[in-house]
Amino acid sequence: MSIGFGIFLFVVGAVLAFALNVGLDWIDLTLVGYLLMGAGAVTTIIGIVLFSRRRTTVVHDETPHRDEVDR
Repeated sequence: MSIGFGIFLFVVGAVLAFALNVGLDWIDLTLVGYLLMGAGAVTTIIGIVLFSRRRTTVVHDETPHRDEVDR
């Protein structure tokens, strides 16, 4: 979910930074776009790192060893 949300933030930021030519006195949409693009990139990277950590598995062998059976 965080990977998709990061991509969404990046796309919205790119639209605000590069595609809109609206001038507002009270907010700079280009700066907001760059900030959203940065937040989207960071969110995507964090999502990829967490996803790669989640895919590692540890298998424990519960069968007794031969030395333990003979005792």
